[in-house]
Amino acid sequence: MSDHLARRWQLPPFRRVPAARECQGVVDGRAVALVKPLTYMNRSGMALAPYLAQPEFDPAAHLLILVDDFALATGRFRLRGAGSPGGHNGLKSIEATLGRSDYARLRIGIGPLPPGTRNTADFVLGAFEPPEREALDALLDPMAEAVECWLAEGIEVAMNRYNAR
Repeated sequence: MSDHLARRWQLPPFRRVPAARECQGVVDGRAVALVKPLTYMNRSGMALAPYLAQPEFDPAAHLLILVDDFALATGRFRLRGAGSPGGHNGLKSIEATLGRSDYARLRIGIGPLPPGTRNTADFVLGAFEPPEREALDALLDPMAEAVECWLAEGIEVAMNRYNAR
């Protein structure tokens, strides 16, 4: 999704920064940074450390985390303004780094888990079947529109507009 947004917004190439790859630019007059952690999932929060050092950075207003979610069906997504990590190790790491849970997230469905799945990591790290890949590809533009809505109008408007679909 980050690559899709970077292309859509005509941002410069991603570059290496501490614990991540990042590209920055301006979208509709707003400064944006797309960040792709290079750490293990359970250490994703490390990629946010440079932003926490900026006094104007407010996670509740300036942060939208995109995350996979096997509790949502493949081909669905859901915006949330805050919440618990829900067992997601990446969100646990982010919450530990931020010291708070009031940041927006866009949960991207990759579920449901197949019956009898014991190791969720194997499922999450596995390849998508062609119909799943097609369903996820079809979400790219609607999710990009939801991200743009969040940028322009905030999480409440974006949730009301895109979670009802």
